[in-house]
Amino acid sequence: MGTRIFPNDDLHRSVLRLPFFIVAAIAIAACHPGNEQAKQLRQSCEAGEAKACNQLAVRLQKGEYVLRDDREASEMFDKACDKRFGEGCANLGLAYQRGKGVKRDSVRALKLFQQGCEQKAMEGCAQLGVLYRKGAGVPKDVARSASLFQQACTGNSQLGCANLAALYDAGEGVAKDAARSAQLFKQSCDAKIPLGCLGLAKLHSTGTIVALNDSIAAEMFGVACEGGEIEGCFRRAVAFETGVGVDQSSWRAAMLYEEACEDKYGEACARLAVMYEKGFGVERDVKRAAGLRKDACKAGYLQACDKAKAQS
Repeated sequence: MGTRIFPNDDLHRSVLRLPFFIVAAIAIAACHPGNEQAKQLRQSCEAGEAKACNQLAVRLQKGEYVLRDDREASEMFDKACDKRFGEGCANLGLAYQRGKGVKRDSVRALKLFQQGCEQKAMEGCAQLGVLYRKGAGVPKDVARSASLFQQACTGNSQLGCANLAALYDAGEGVAKDAARSAQLFKQSCDAKIPLGCLGLAKLHSTGTIVALNDSIAAEMFGVACEGGEIEGCFRRAVAFETGVGVDQSSWRAAMLYEEACEDKYGEACARLAVMYEKGFGVERDVKRAAGLRKDACKAGYLQACDKAKAQS
């Protein structure tokens, strides 16, 4: 008797019950060139090629033709960094900053960003610039951050360009330049940088330099929100609450205010408090509204403080 393809009859029957298109999809995915590329990257990394380790780590973080594994990704970034591959150091710095696959460690992240930048990894320079602008782990130095963002942007880091655009927009560390800011915001947004889309959305919402367009602004605020820019979530919520640029939707506004409030965006907490107080988009809950006003005050939204005290 010949060898059975499916020794396990139950497995055989279950496979036969699968719709044909699912079986076909599994077969196609298994044969996809991406699988072979991932295999080759692993072999090259094991052979000591730093760039391959970094590329494999990026795939591991995304689950791109490999099983997603943040811990192994951080180990691969570490291997790349040990071999003085700057991008590996910068990416490992982000992992430590976010606690992704490793224990969160801002001091270690700072050192890795510095190491990456020194080794010409422009994302490391951009991240280092963010820390200098905020004064996070280093003395606040906006001029230094502007220099780092310029270096990163010139080196084709769109994150650097987006942050440089924000400085030109505010006139921090550089002379205020609305036209330059708009150009850099668009350039970085086109490259899917959330901060760039947030900045460009603000310009469209006011008609500054670019055309006034509430629909585009609302859409871009959504892109920024999905990319982790909490102000984007707040402004998208305002659009849904007011119906400016989108169809009015109180419940969607409430959901986005909730998301922003959880990230300590004070005005979002205050606006959500009003919605709970009046029962707009949520079930009326005066006690919840009072708690949200306290959260808004703690987050630095001073307009909510007096009413929060009065309700205590």
